[in-house]
Amino acid sequence: MKRGADARRESGAGRRNCEFQLLRYVPDPVRNEYVHIGVVLHEQGSAEPAEVRFTRDWRRVRCLDPEADTALLEGMESELRRRFKEEPQGKLMALLEESLSLNVQMTAPKGYLAESLPAGVEELMRLYVEPLRRERLPKLRGRAAIQALMRGEFERAGVWDLLRKQIAASDYTRPGDPLRIDAGYRPNGIIKMFHAVSLEPGVEMAKVLAFSSAGLRAGVERVEGSTLELTAIIEPAAKMGATDDEPERLEMYRFGVETMEEHQIRVLTTSDMTRVAETARRELRI
Repeated sequence: MKRGADARRESGAGRRNCEFQLLRYVPDPVRNEYVHIGVVLHEQGSAEPAEVRFTRDWRRVRCLDPEADTALLEGMESELRRRFKEEPQGKLMALLEESLSLNVQMTAPKGYLAESLPAGVEELMRLYVEPLRRERLPKLRGRAAIQALMRGEFERAGVWDLLRKQIAASDYTRPGDPLRIDAGYRPNGIIKMFHAVSLEPGVEMAKVLAFSSAGLRAGVERVEGSTLELTAIIEPAAKMGATDDEPERLEMYRFGVETMEEHQIRVLTTSDMTRVAETARRELRI
C-alpha cells in the first residue's frame, strides 16, 4: 500500500488520500434518531493531526432533543482538537471512543480525496452537517445570534479552544444559581468573562446579569483571589431598531445598558468583538 507523497501523486490534482467520519447526536439509541453534528478528517499515513469540526448551529439538535447539553458538545470539540494535537495519529480511533459521550456516535471511516484537511472539512460540513437551504430554518436572532458571532470572532483569533466556556456562576455565588457565563479567560491575574445579552426581547437579561454581578465579583475574589472584569456583549442599537424614530425602544435599550454599567459591567456591542478577540489573542500570547 502506497502512502504519503506517492499516494497523493496517484490521487490526481494534488489531492490527499484521507478518511472521514461523521459524528452524530443520538438522544435515544433505542429510537435511533440522530442529527449529524460534526466531522473528523485525517490523512492516511500522515502524522498531521486530524481535523475536527462541530456545527455552529444547534437548532436541529434542539428540535430533536430540547434538553440537549450543547455546551457539553462544544466542550467535546475542543477536547478532541487538543487530544489530536497531543497524541499520535495511530491512536485516532481510541481517542474518539474515549472522548465521545453516550449520546454521540461516529460512523465507519470512509475514503475521501481532499486538497487540504481544512478545505476537506469545510466541504464535508456543507455536504453532511450544516442545514440545507431547503430546510428554511429561521435566522439566528437575539442571544443565539450574539453567541454565534462571539464564537466566530474568538475562533478567527485562534483562542476559542483556550477559553473557559459555560462558566457556572454557582462556583462563585451559591449552589442553585442557574446562571452560566458564556466564556472567559485569565490574563495577568485578572479574570475576564464575556456574556451575550440580547436587549431585543426586553431588559430582563440585562437585569439578571446586573443582579448577579456583585455576587460573581465577590466570589471570584474569594475563590480565585482575582479581580473580575465582566463584559456584556449586546446588539448595536440601530440593529434592533432603537433609534430616535422609535423612542420607546431606544429608551428601553438605554435602560438596559445603563443598568448593567451601574453594576460595573462593561457593555460592548457585537461590532467590538473583533477587537475583543484580538485582545484575547495578545493576552493569551497566541
